Amino acid sequence: MNSVIQVQNLVKQYGDFTAVDDVSLQVDAGETLALLGHNGAGKSSLIKMLLGIIKPTSGQITMMGKTVTHAKDRRQINLGYLPENISLYEKLTGKEVLSYFAALKRIDKSKVLQVLADFGLEHAQDKAVKSYSKGMKQRLGFAQAILSSPDILLLDEPTVGLDPQASLFMYQKIADLKQQGCAIVVCTHELAVVEDNIDRAFIMADGKKLASGSLDTLRQSTDLKVHFKGEEINQAIAKDEFLNTLSVNNQLMIHQVDKPRVMEYLTKHCGVYNFSIEEPGLSDIYHHCMSKSQLSAA
Repeated sequence: MNSVIQVQNLVKQYGDFTAVDDVSLQVDAGETLALLGHNGAGKSSLIKMLLGIIKPTSGQITMMGKTVTHAKDRRQINLGYLPENISLYEKLTGKEVLSYFAALKRIDKSKVLQVLADFGLEHAQDKAVKSYSKGMKQRLGFAQAILSSPDILLLDEPTVGLDPQASLFMYQKIADLKQQGCAIVVCTHELAVVEDNIDRAFIMADGKKLASGSLDTLRQSTDLKVHFKGEEINQAIAKDEFLNTLSVNNQLMIHQVDKPRVMEYLTKHCGVYNFSIEEPGLSDIYHHCMSKSQLSAA
């Protein structure tokens, strides 16, 4: 894979407080990474260092194969950014806002009308932004972030406060950018929304990395239990001593490593084929990592 973002041993200190503590990560072209953690985990400081807003205390950031130290180093990087609370020029129209950003990014203004149409804002392009709904403002903010067809896109809570349809729209656009090879970092607390739209997750607490990897990798590393569900499963538990030893309150809950063996046992030994498997979700993995971190800190 083509690594677009590389962070090596990054540290950020504010006086005696360490906000980011020896963090390393990478994001490849066409990949979406979810940056997860509690408030104060160090996510915002990490994003600000990627943007060049603040300088690392130590460590190195490489983007598109270039080491970036100062904000000016990013001028040659095609980078898009959507902050959590975007502040737009509310007296300007939607078209004027995007035209302004197009001028800043040296993009042909013909792209503005195309993007307004793509984001469903064509009907409101000549209306003042102050008249826009929350969802429309968020779409306009997202539109400015992708106006240059960026190689790298940083999104801070892109769907916060949006209804499900608006959130779906955002992630459809993110999927389109992935197909074009964009490397995307999404900082979010909306785990259920982001789960089906990422390649990997990076979980932080107290400035440190707790866990990182694809959902399957994280499931294996946390060894959270898999739930086998179905009426035939319930009947088999009642009749079979081995399955009964694996069950908790008549629920067949097993470790990840035992999943293939139990599936084979159910089909070959019990003749049970009609069942579903409920894997641990991103929220389960996140809360498990957080609980483990709190226990180790106690």
